[in-house]
Amino acid sequence: MNLPTTPDGRYFVVRGRLWRATNPALSDAVRGELVQQLMNARRAVKTALGSQDAHALAQARAEVNAAKISLGERGPVWWTDGVQDFNRHLVKNTPYAEWYQNLDGS
Repeated sequence: MNLPTTPDGRYFVVRGRLWRATNPALSDAVRGELVQQLMNARRAVKTALGSQDAHALAQARAEVNAAKISLGERGPVWWTDGVQDFNRHLVKNTPYAEWYQNLDGS
């Protein structure tokens, strides 16, 4: 799936909402390890939901969050120019609105 990515590479768009992209400064090896951790944590969430284990679910969700923070998708922003974070905002309510409106198929 090829999702639209903002011209500055900070976000991708899903159903009109901005989602912070992975920090491009991460090496391929580090990024790969973190993505593997994220996928393992997501599988643990699914397992915990299926077994209705509240403790395991909380732990698995914390692991998902930690992986996403390490990837730069949550937590402190990975860019250094002081620009505001618009993670999870509707594109139409951000400075990216005109860019998104001008995309083909939007």
